Amino acid sequence: MIEIRRFDSALGIRIELQNANLLLITAERGYVMCGYLDIKAAEKLGDSACIVTGVKTFDDVLESRIVGVSSKARELGIREGMSGREALSLLST
Repeated sequence: MIEIRRFDSALGIRIELQNANLLLITAERGYVMCGYLDIKAAEKLGDSACIVTGVKTFDDVLESRIVGVSSKARELGIREGMSGREALSLLST
């Protein structure tokens, strides 16, 4: 199953896979992603991306702490330890 949810200025995509959910919330300047996706690939592509782990729902993504940040996201002020919600706010401005 695929779930798409609209947030204030972002779009969330959740895909149910065999053993876990793939989650991504994308905003105007970048995205917050789950551990299924690769921060090294985001870095190589020059994306503003940050990663949270151990998440199953959109609410989990928003409440979890950022554990990885691309250099472009770091330039926007995103840091490890911020909540996904805080990071998304910086990615939406």
